[in-house]
Amino acid sequence: MKTEWNEECAVVGVYNAQNAASIAYYSLFAMQHRGQEASGIATSNGEKIITIKKNGLVTEVFCDETLNKLKGFSAVGHNRYSTAGNDSIADAQPLFARYDLGEIAIVHNGNLTNARQIRDELIKEGAIFQSYMDTENLIHLIARAKQENLIDRIKEAVLRLKGAFCFVILSRKKMFVIRDRYGFRPLSLGEIVNSDGSKGYVVASETCAFDLVGAKYLRDVEPGEMLIFSKNGMESQSIMLPNPHPCVFEYIYFARPDSRVFGRLVYDIRKNMGEELARENPVEADLVIPVPDSGVAAALGYSRQSGIPFELGIIRNHYVGRTFIEPTQQIRELKVKLKLNPIRELIENKRVVVIDDSVVRGTTSRQIVKILRDCGAKEIHMKISSPPTISPCYYGVDTPSREDLISAKMSHQEVCRFIGADSLSFLSVEGLKRSIGVENYQYCQACFDGKYIV
Repeated sequence: MKTEWNEECAVVGVYNAQNAASIAYYSLFAMQHRGQEASGIATSNGEKIITIKKNGLVTEVFCDETLNKLKGFSAVGHNRYSTAGNDSIADAQPLFARYDLGEIAIVHNGNLTNARQIRDELIKEGAIFQSYMDTENLIHLIARAKQENLIDRIKEAVLRLKGAFCFVILSRKKMFVIRDRYGFRPLSLGEIVNSDGSKGYVVASETCAFDLVGAKYLRDVEPGEMLIFSKNGMESQSIMLPNPHPCVFEYIYFARPDSRVFGRLVYDIRKNMGEELARENPVEADLVIPVPDSGVAAALGYSRQSGIPFELGIIRNHYVGRTFIEPTQQIRELKVKLKLNPIRELIENKRVVVIDDSVVRGTTSRQIVKILRDCGAKEIHMKISSPPTISPCYYGVDTPSREDLISAKMSHQEVCRFIGADSLSFLSVEGLKRSIGVENYQYCQACFDGKYIV
């Protein structure tokens, strides 16, 4: 069972670029945090599409030999964390298919809320599915569409879909990028300059990918927008009426702090959250320490606002992987110690404020409090830089059911007793809004209030 939030997926698209596969590779490497189960890249040289995908991290799937096989001026890539489907290689992306107009490869970040309904309809019509992913619905819809050209087929297919989606679709000569009308998941557009002076394009889930490959950030792909890349350049069409409700949890946890998400720098917003948390929930203490890595920026903000010294009192081991996913309780308890190790000399006999991004089931927070107690902490005040999580997400994030969300069934005081802290505080919804600092706040926060957009 999962005890914390899990990232959705990362997508990248590259068009009119020398070494398109390499650009896709490094972009996926920069976005590895968004998915670690599988990675894949498909490229086109104008005549055919070649796809390589495999379970594992980007560096495990690709090497010089495999990248050399991916020739072409355009590419799409994907890092997978399963939100729908299984862990088999059939459920890795890109999805590739041959159909009456040629060849196509698709990558997808998000989750379709009407996927089961469409899948059942397609199966009744005779469609044969090769995977359990909702993404495969789109390939069948495109192949069965009545329109004569691919652009119109994509439009017809996408307009049948509900939920969260960022699609990057590669044909042999073109690339198509579509973002759902709500803009739940982030998708940004960048520009690269080739050695001959010509311009190419990169789209990616996060702008940290642009930094690594030397692309210039241009703008976000708009909700409801479709971008069409061809030898004539880039064309933009609005194919759905926009109703922006981007996912607020990208700011809290999912995105890298050095990324611009929904047009704003994640690092700044997380520091603001820490400052708001200190204003709303002051406490006398000796140290502020983050739960690494997502709690670091918020802890810096809390320290700056409160005047309590900041220390890296818990050190994270970044090399703990799936080797330790075992079904026994003993190993589950050991996992936290393997991943997080406190510095006794800093913590012993100290009143400690611990900053984390969220509490999901509460089991990880409980184990963190325990290892701090074992190090001799005098007091432990747990501060959470987001409101209590009371509802699961259906828009592309792998979250527990409502029954497994501790704040959905316990009061703050009961959660505090469960995790064993001296006090527990959450950032308020109003504090979250002030941290983001936009005049027209329209973010999806269904995980905090249970109000689903779709």
